[in-house]
Amino acid sequence: MKTLLRLFLFFPLLASGQDTLQPKLENIAWISGTWHGEAFGGQVEEIWSNPSGDSMMATFKLTVDGKVQFYEIEIIREIENNLILQLKHFNNDLKGWETKDETVDFPLKYITKTKAVFEGMTFEKISDRQMNVYVDIETEDGKVETMAFNYFRNTKPFKIPTEIAKTTTKITIDGKANEPIWQNVDWLPIDQLWLGEPFSEDDFSGRYKLTWAEDALYLLAEITDDVLLDKESDHLKSWWDDDCLEIFIDENNSGGDHQYNHNAFAYHVALDGNVVDMATDKTGKLYNSHVTSKRITTGNVSLWEVKILLYDDSYSDESGGKPVKLVPHKKIGFALAYCDNDSSAHRENFIGSSQNEGFKQDLGWKNADVFDTIILKD
Repeated sequence: MKTLLRLFLFFPLLASGQDTLQPKLENIAWISGTWHGEAFGGQVEEIWSNPSGDSMMATFKLTVDGKVQFYEIEIIREIENNLILQLKHFNNDLKGWETKDETVDFPLKYITKTKAVFEGMTFEKISDRQMNVYVDIETEDGKVETMAFNYFRNTKPFKIPTEIAKTTTKITIDGKANEPIWQNVDWLPIDQLWLGEPFSEDDFSGRYKLTWAEDALYLLAEITDDVLLDKESDHLKSWWDDDCLEIFIDENNSGGDHQYNHNAFAYHVALDGNVVDMATDKTGKLYNSHVTSKRITTGNVSLWEVKILLYDDSYSDESGGKPVKLVPHKKIGFALAYCDNDSSAHRENFIGSSQNEGFKQDLGWKNADVFDTIILKD
């Protein structure tokens, strides 16, 4: 790994027509924040401070299969009317790669509104939530390659993730829940009143289980509801006012706005199995290919078995996209809710799994910051 990460100088040409900015930290303050991505077969995390004291400071961590491979400490500082990026590498026991007074240095070449180009490392702003970092790396055979780190800014408040066990047998979506995994994982509650008047256990109670396989996330929900209401025949009209499960999914746990984009999804699963969310054209759209479910109701108790395909934020309503393959240690934004309506024009209660106050402000349908975090356990 030390050989792999020896960094060479690289001199990119400034594109014609781009306006350069002064070499000041204030012009690269957009780098600040907590960033997550994938590289080297694992997960990478980079946390940059705001500019202060003529410098910015960062920590970097690579985790593969749940084990830290190495750390970095990085700084960007102002020196002689220019900027320089300097870093040191450390093993997972904090033993340094470089000698005591040695640093790996990247002098600044130029800054634009969307790029900070150092000799051997380039930061590129894609959006307020996405940043690419390009690093020149010498491979073990002596060649120099430019490696891209695709980062997403994490704006979510930290909460301890809920671990989700992997199923070892195939799950059939038949509502019977007779696979071994469903007997081996614990129930989790759906008991937080997000909207509406307080409810009694006779009116509603809910709980759920989760598991996963490489192809999908699997959900088992048990809902006790004394009245099942499906009054609206048009699936794309006021779909939240009928009884339904609502599944909140943020594939990369990045948080942020998803009101009219697919940074995250808020799938409403109706009693008849149709799945609706808000599309990018600001209208409701069926996403039946994303979520498959089977509901069996006995008396007042409904058992929902659900398969959920995960899509990243490159998904397009026009061209679609391929589901993401799930892997151990992957973090996903998740919450579950039930829209309960017995007889009213609008839903009477909105009851969820998360204690996040943001859901009580009805933010979940447009802001993934309020989702909880689950982590896939092998």
